[in-house]
Amino acid sequence: MHTHFSQICERLNNRRFTVANNAQGLSGSGTVFHYQVQQNAISGTYEGGRIRLGHQVGRATGPDSIELLFQCLTTEGEMLAGWSRGTVGVDHEGLTTLDFVWGWLSGATGGGESSYVELPA
Repeated sequence: MHTHFSQICERLNNRRFTVANNAQGLSGSGTVFHYQVQQNAISGTYEGGRIRLGHQVGRATGPDSIELLFQCLTTEGEMLAGWSRGTVGVDHEGLTTLDFVWGWLSGATGGGESSYVELPA
């Protein structure tokens, strides 16, 4: 059954992503994000680089838009939490891309913009 959120599921479910650009954030080239999607519910884990362990929970808000809450424990022992709103796209090679606007809710201040690209299987 094709639903309003089918594209999000097809583009995110059981796929892994790495950082393309995140100048203001903690995640970097060594951080890998792994997403699971059930209908419009999104969950994810991430680790690597400065991130010891991270979790995400969110939802699809449109055919190509998502919003997430995230929390992590850094390699320095910091606990941080934040929010993000993003757009799911496709690059010229057919890989899924994610572009976010985000901000901290706990453990840090500020925010920024970041982008991610799917790791080829």
